[in-house]
Amino acid sequence: MVDTVIVESDAQPASAVSWPAVIAGGFVAGAITLLLLALGAGIGFSVVSPWSGAPDISSTKAATVAGIYMCVTAVMASALGGYITGRLRVRWAGAVSHEAYFRDTAHGLLAWAFATVLGAALLGSAATAITSGAASGSRPAALATSTTGSGANDVVAPYLDRLFRPDYGALSRRQPAVAAVGGRDLGADRDDARRILASPRDLSDDDRQFLAQMVSARTGLPQADAEKRVTTVHDELRAALDQARRISMHLSFWLVASMFLGALAAALAATEGGAQRDGRDFL
Repeated sequence: MVDTVIVESDAQPASAVSWPAVIAGGFVAGAITLLLLALGAGIGFSVVSPWSGAPDISSTKAATVAGIYMCVTAVMASALGGYITGRLRVRWAGAVSHEAYFRDTAHGLLAWAFATVLGAALLGSAATAITSGAASGSRPAALATSTTGSGANDVVAPYLDRLFRPDYGALSRRQPAVAAVGGRDLGADRDDARRILASPRDLSDDDRQFLAQMVSARTGLPQADAEKRVTTVHDELRAALDQARRISMHLSFWLVASMFLGALAAALAATEGGAQRDGRDFL
């Protein structure tokens, strides 16, 4: 009798990068990210309510919670994707321990990068998905300068409504009723007011007087009351836009932190998965 021994031999790949494993890990990381984001959105809708009497959760706190959840999501999804990449990559014949460690780390980073680029291209960034819920429709001041203001997330529109809210008692005593002032309709006055209120410069005395005259003519308020309304609306709008700017800034920092944590988690998990793939110690 002749005993035949079959020895499994892993051929040395032409490239040190196992792209199928990287792509598979990237898809896994992207899918888990989407799942966790959907879960986070559901939790957010169940906690936050737009109606009165709901728990008072400020936008800053909501942004902090959203940022922390973004980091947790990045770590969990990237770690799983990196581990899958490490376990599925081919065995490197002849590679010493430290070289295999480096390659596994690089494979984890590649899987994380692939998932990040894929998510940005197909689904949009994770910060955009969470910001829309955390900021409750707030947008940076750039959107506030729009002359049309037809978007659903128009920040300035509610303040313009308050600015031009008419005093119907005064208007009913005015003959004839104000339908147009100086040949201008209300839409033209709202556009002028939008550009003045959302301007980055301070409100000048001329602009303040112009707005007060416009509001007085449109609403029937006395000039003094119109000036008080202009000042109040201007201050509240500036505070709202500044709050939106701070929220965007915080979420940008959280996004950077989540990306760093996700890259680190993917690299470490891929190293662990590659070590188990080769039957060697983790470090």
